[in-house]
Amino acid sequence: MKARLPKGFGGGASDMGSMLKQAQKMQENMNKLQAELEEKEYAVTSGGGMVEVQINGKREILSVNIKPEAVDPDDIEMLQDLVVAGVNEAIRKVDEVTATEMGKLTGGMNIPGLA
Repeated sequence: MKARLPKGFGGGASDMGSMLKQAQKMQENMNKLQAELEEKEYAVTSGGGMVEVQINGKREILSVNIKPEAVDPDDIEMLQDLVVAGVNEAIRKVDEVTATEMGKLTGGMNIPGLA
């Protein structure tokens, strides 16, 4: 006796073709979104606005602006910490926006290789 699957289950050639088309469409949408996200630019500050870091979606630092009052020759370590904090926050911002936007596209599926 053969078991019968309900209609739409069991996957025939047409079901597989449909799944492949859907996967290709999703891949195209993800590539387009990734390109758009890479073009975006973000500005993040640290130290109450003393240091501003500009970064793009490719995680490339575009500029670092430091207010003159943040420069204390007797406390260079504080300035270094502010720059590091600003860069790290900028990277977190890019990762957060990328994950949110990709999550919208993938319906929350965790796809390896995506931010």
